[in-house]
Amino acid sequence: MALEDAKTHVDEAFTRSDLRGCRFENTFGGATSFLRRRYTKDLTGVDIAVTGVPFDQAVTNRPGTRLGPRAIREASALQSPDAPYGWDFNVLDECSIVDYGDVAFDYAKVSDFPETLTAHIRGILSAGAASIALGGDHYITFPILKAYAEKYGPLSLLQFDAHTDTWADDDMDRIDHGTMFYKAVKLGLIDPARSVQVGIRTTNENTLGINIIDAREVHERGAVESARKIKDILGNHATYVTFDIDALDPAFAPGTGTPVWGGLSSGQAAIMLRDLAGINMVGGDIVEVSPPFDTTGATAIAGAHVATELLSLWASGKV
Repeated sequence: MALEDAKTHVDEAFTRSDLRGCRFENTFGGATSFLRRRYTKDLTGVDIAVTGVPFDQAVTNRPGTRLGPRAIREASALQSPDAPYGWDFNVLDECSIVDYGDVAFDYAKVSDFPETLTAHIRGILSAGAASIALGGDHYITFPILKAYAEKYGPLSLLQFDAHTDTWADDDMDRIDHGTMFYKAVKLGLIDPARSVQVGIRTTNENTLGINIIDAREVHERGAVESARKIKDILGNHATYVTFDIDALDPAFAPGTGTPVWGGLSSGQAAIMLRDLAGINMVGGDIVEVSPPFDTTGATAIAGAHVATELLSLWASGKV
């Protein structure tokens, strides 16, 4: 779109009618919808609903990820209005994508939050759309998985993370961002034999049968071969992709609650996400971006790039 034409397209987070296609707007002005997509609660004809989950009351260390969705949306405006780099198609042209806004919940009734989020995602899925969630701490993936498992049955989980988040916890009512995948296995939401955790660099002896490609293996094997191994494990099984920003080394993403050295580089992550094209991805999220610890904005920028890659990865098996 020419700059002169862009003058007639004012704040397209509200005014655009076509849900597809790239748009030019000043990066420093306008509403911060994700990738300048339209804000709407109407999911008619929508392929993917991007939704924020500003919840961080399950953290074990530093809070602040409730501010993550807003920061990721703002950072997304910095991305090129053209096709996402590294893909042979433009997801913004091929798919109808909207910003569905944030899940509404009462922060003072924490025990009500899990079912509120499950119902929120259930509504998106029942409308025929997929969801890409912007977190929020990593606990949010657990209520989301419940909605997806209702529709697809036990899922493959592809988890990029420094931590396995499978520490034993048989109290299903506890809300903790370090134990929810233990519960997901125990409740049959995910199939561990077809699931993969990538970038791990903390010790948890009980893997619950989940395949682990730790950070050192990625460094030694390389991103391309690591992606091939992941694809072999996932096969064509319905897969939910969750990306904890602390999968990246703190040099690339310092703004997170539990940073661990020795992590993935942003380049390695980008290669793997692109080389996973064609997997049967049904939904995903980017979590644990904590703006209070993100003094340069680099972590939010990384989070926005991950979310954009997840859009393309979802579409890669369908367009």
